[in-house]
Amino acid sequence: MFNKIILIGNLTRDPEVRYTPGGTPVATVSIAVNSKYKQGDDLKEEVLFIDAVVFGKQAESCGQYLSKGRTVLVEGRLRERRWEYEGQKKSKMEVIANSVKFLSKKETQTAEAGAGDAVPPEETTDLEPF
Repeated sequence: MFNKIILIGNLTRDPEVRYTPGGTPVATVSIAVNSKYKQGDDLKEEVLFIDAVVFGKQAESCGQYLSKGRTVLVEGRLRERRWEYEGQKKSKMEVIANSVKFLSKKETQTAEAGAGDAVPPEETTDLEPF
């Protein structure tokens, strides 16, 4: 079987970084992916909201350098997460990221950069801890 997904979109909120009991960094990023399609003579736009889970050093890099509105390319695999809440079964699709590439900032964030500002890495990759 083959399970691979590549998404380019904008973050809908700042990354949430937490740590496992073993000390492994884990970041969750939420991405809005826009698609345009034609329906008759009309041009329609569809937005897909999806979460991605990032592990290890790249999780820390995401937490340090990314913020709401930033454009990213995420490559990984899809996973369905299932749980039960108040007697109802719930499920959600999310991406387990193998790599995250930081793309250009949104125009509204291209403010002046000071000489002492840290420059984010162009791409980070890390394997899952399991």
